[in-house]
Amino acid sequence: MTPEGSIIVDVQVASSVEHAPDSAAIQKWIQTAITGIGIERPCEVSVRIVDEKEGRELNNRFRGKDYATNVLSFPVDAAQDYLPAELRGTLGDIVICAPVVESEAGEQGKDIAHHWAHLLIHGTLHLLGHDHVLEADARSMEALEVRILGLCGVADPYINHQH
Repeated sequence: MTPEGSIIVDVQVASSVEHAPDSAAIQKWIQTAITGIGIERPCEVSVRIVDEKEGRELNNRFRGKDYATNVLSFPVDAAQDYLPAELRGTLGDIVICAPVVESEAGEQGKDIAHHWAHLLIHGTLHLLGHDHVLEADARSMEALEVRILGLCGVADPYINHQH
């Protein structure tokens, strides 16, 4: 098991949204995702909570899509061998667009904190190399998300909604 405090989550809030979770909740969800898939080494993740303008700019720049999306992940896995030893635990950055998260939770009838947990866990799994491009990978990633969310006391988000 990863020693307490060896998973560092740096949270930056660049949004005026009212219902963003606190840093402790974000730390817990990300830590549960990392330990929940068996990672047992020190890790660091940066989370930036943004408004639609920044979310749209980043999604456009990095994915060529001109709209704000709910979560973007920027893994550093390709650079691990080149990083100095003290930075090798850095998994990457998660950017989450608060207004999109709030609006999706409302549209999908989900508890807002549970939707935050789901998207942060989803983003963390991307940092750890998981993706959902192929149907089989999507099913595998969703099963991991459901299991990790269960460890956080959050119900299966896919029961009433498929993406």
